[in-house]
Amino acid sequence: MQASKPVSPGGYSPTYAWFVVAILMMAYVFSFVDRQILNLMVGPIRSDLGISDTQMSLLMGFSFAIFYTIMGIPLGRMADSKSRRGLITVGIIVWSVMTALCGFAKHYWHLFLCRIGVGVGEAALSPAAYSMIADYFPPEKRATAISVYSMGIYIGSGIAFLLGGLIVEFVTAQGAVTLPVLGETRPWQVVFYVLGFSGLLFSAAFLLVREPAHSGGGPKSSVPIKEVLAYLKLNRRTVLSHNIGFAMIAFCSYGTAAWIPSYFVRVHGWSIGQVGLVFGLIVMIFGSAGIVFGGRLSDRWTAQGRTDAPMRVGVLAAIAVIPFGAGYMLSPNGTLAGLFLIPATFFISMPFGVAPTAIQDIMPNRLRGQASALYLFLVNMIGLGIGPTAVAVGTDFLFGDDNMVGWSMFIVSGVAGAVAITLLTTGLKPYRESLARLKAATAST
Repeated sequence: MQASKPVSPGGYSPTYAWFVVAILMMAYVFSFVDRQILNLMVGPIRSDLGISDTQMSLLMGFSFAIFYTIMGIPLGRMADSKSRRGLITVGIIVWSVMTALCGFAKHYWHLFLCRIGVGVGEAALSPAAYSMIADYFPPEKRATAISVYSMGIYIGSGIAFLLGGLIVEFVTAQGAVTLPVLGETRPWQVVFYVLGFSGLLFSAAFLLVREPAHSGGGPKSSVPIKEVLAYLKLNRRTVLSHNIGFAMIAFCSYGTAAWIPSYFVRVHGWSIGQVGLVFGLIVMIFGSAGIVFGGRLSDRWTAQGRTDAPMRVGVLAAIAVIPFGAGYMLSPNGTLAGLFLIPATFFISMPFGVAPTAIQDIMPNRLRGQASALYLFLVNMIGLGIGPTAVAVGTDFLFGDDNMVGWSMFIVSGVAGAVAITLLTTGLKPYRESLARLKAATAST
C-alpha cells in the first residue's frame, strides 16, 4: 500500500504551503522596499522640500505608521472572517498606487498624505498573512514558516538600500528628467514611479494563491469585540509583556535603521551608493539569516519542551545585540562600524519571526487576525512611528548637530533595549500560563 503524502492542516501539500509562503514573502519584500526607500533619499528630499531631520523622520515613520496601525485593527477583524487572499491583493494595489503618487509630491504635506496612504494599504498584509500561514502549517513548524515570511523585512530593506542606493546615485547624476505627460521630474520622484508600477504588476501573483480554510471551519462572522477584549483581559500580562517588549525591540530596530545611511554619510563620509551597497548586503544576508535562525531556534526549543521558546528568543536577541550595536554607533571609522553592524543586524532581526508566531500560538483561531493586528499596532506605532523621530529629536534638539546622529541612536536604542529585556523576561511565566490555559480550553471542547 502506497504511503500517503503529508499534507498541511488545511489539506494542502507541504510544497504548495511553502509556495504560498514564498508569494507572501515577496509581497512583504515589496512592502518593505516601498517603506524603506525613503531612508536613502533623505538628502535630496530635504533639499527639494526644505525640511529638517525631524520633519523627514515623520515621513519615514509617523506618517506611515499612524494609519498603518489604526487601519490594522479593522483589517485584522476582516482577516478573521473574509477572504485573506482578496484582502492582501487589494492592499498591494492600494499601497502601490500611493507609492507612485508619492512621486507627484510638490510640497511636504503632499508627501506626508501619500505616505499615510502607503501605510493604509500595507496594513492589510501581515494580519492576513499570519492567519493564512497558521492554517497552512502545524504548530511545530509555524515559527519557521512565519520567520521565512518575515524574511521579507530584510530582503525588502536590503533591496531598498542596495538597489535604491545605486538608482538614487544614477538618477541624481542624470539630474532632473523630462517625462511624457509628467514633465520635469526630480530623481527621487522617478524612484517612486518605478516602485509603484512594479507593485501593481506583482499583485497578479495572488491569482496563484488558494484561500485555506480557517481552522475549525470556514470563514465566519467577526467575533464580537466584547469577546475579544475579554480574552485579552484574561491574558493581559502575557499580551502586554509580549507586545510592548517586542515593540521596544522594534523601536531600536526601526529607530536606528532609519538613520544608518545618514550616519555613514555624515560621520564617516560614505557616498549614498557605498552605503546602499554595504548596508543593503548586510541587511539582506545577515538580517535574513538572523530571522530564520530565530525561528529555527524557537522551533527547536519548543520541541525540547520549552513552551516559552518565542519569548526566550526575544530575550536572547535583545541582550546579544547590545555590544555590537554600541560598537557600530560609536565607531571611530566607517570600516569598523560596518563590521560591528554585521552581528548587530543578525541579532536584532532574530525576534521578528517568533514574535508573531507567539501570538498565533496563544490565541484561538477565531481571534488570530485581530490579535496580530493589535501586536502590529503597538510594534509599528512605537517602533516605526516613534523610533525614527526619537533619534531625530535627539540629533536636532539634544545635540543640535547633524554629525551626532550616532550618539542619538546609541541613547535611544540603549533605553529601549533595557525596557525590552525587562518586559520579555518578566513575561516568560505569564506566556507559559496562557499557553496552558488555551490548551486546557481546547481539550475541553
